[in-house]
Amino acid sequence: MSTQIPAVSSREDQRDWLRLARSDKIGPATFRALLERFGTATKALEAVPELARRGGRKSGIRLCSPESADHELEQLERQGAYFLRLCDPAYPDVLKATDTAPPVLTCKGDLKLLQRPSIAIVGARNASLNARKLARRLAAELGDTGLVVTSGLARGIDAAAHEGALESGTIAVLAGGIDSVFPPENRQLQEQIAEQGLLLAESPPGTQPKAGHFPRRNRIVAGLSQGVLVVEAALRSGSLITARLALEQGREIFAIPGSPLDPRAKGTNDLIRQGAILTESAQDVLDGLGQGTGLAEPAGDETFQSAPLSESEADLDEARQRLEELLSPVPVHQDELLRESGLPSGTVSLVLLELELAGRLERHPGRKVAFVA
Repeated sequence: MSTQIPAVSSREDQRDWLRLARSDKIGPATFRALLERFGTATKALEAVPELARRGGRKSGIRLCSPESADHELEQLERQGAYFLRLCDPAYPDVLKATDTAPPVLTCKGDLKLLQRPSIAIVGARNASLNARKLARRLAAELGDTGLVVTSGLARGIDAAAHEGALESGTIAVLAGGIDSVFPPENRQLQEQIAEQGLLLAESPPGTQPKAGHFPRRNRIVAGLSQGVLVVEAALRSGSLITARLALEQGREIFAIPGSPLDPRAKGTNDLIRQGAILTESAQDVLDGLGQGTGLAEPAGDETFQSAPLSESEADLDEARQRLEELLSPVPVHQDELLRESGLPSGTVSLVLLELELAGRLERHPGRKVAFVA
């Protein structure tokens, strides 16, 4: 297997990028805003404590230490894994174009799979035998057309989809660290994917999956794919979260219809009622993707240029007061804040960074922000 290792400029660049990504209060959107503001991870790390103080934080903000970042890099090397930065050429354009693209992905396997078009196949953990067989067959057929099959390595439909696409190419997105195995019965399958496909994780090595990790995993599954095929899912299934996230990102949604007598078909039947493409064969998926996937144009290599730091302290004080008046615990779009405040976009971005790093502001899907209730 040929693996393309991402090029990096230096060990220090890797470490500072990783430190910023692993620091407190810095999610994907905040990470991008910091890089756009300060140009490099090193300069952003230097600026974060003062930004948090100006936003109203009383105690110091926790920054990932150089020793912790070095330890993570050493762990990855020992495990034959590596990490991929948002700015690396191998980072997939389709994921990079989403608002919540992780600044760092931990990888083990064949990175070339990230450059091929992907279809996500997800569904119930307690899936029926027939649904598992169908997922395995559809994954194999779609893989034969050149699509990479992406899923979350859960039991049931996820595992069946990975099994069907092992020969053609499959990506498994893990809820924990790259070295976590969950569920335990998928250990052998995970090892096979590391050898023949690609494992991805957003969390550091050693992280065990928790409930809050699974929506983040589902977001990456959706973001990597041109469409999401739901094979079998109950009304409150996590697979429906993946479908919703995919819909927000402009992806096509496909669903297998099922018997109204089976609770595991209620979620897929409801998706079809809401406009998902009724799917009975691989050709239905190919036809749906051929009608236009709604994906953003590829972003190319990501570069960050620092914004001019021209605001005076008096101007910033006035901007903080204006934005704090406009904000509330109810999410509002950042474009509305720009229009209503009349402030320059760079000033609005800076004040939002200050408030978020102080723990007073949270970001919501669709570029919305709100005060922490």
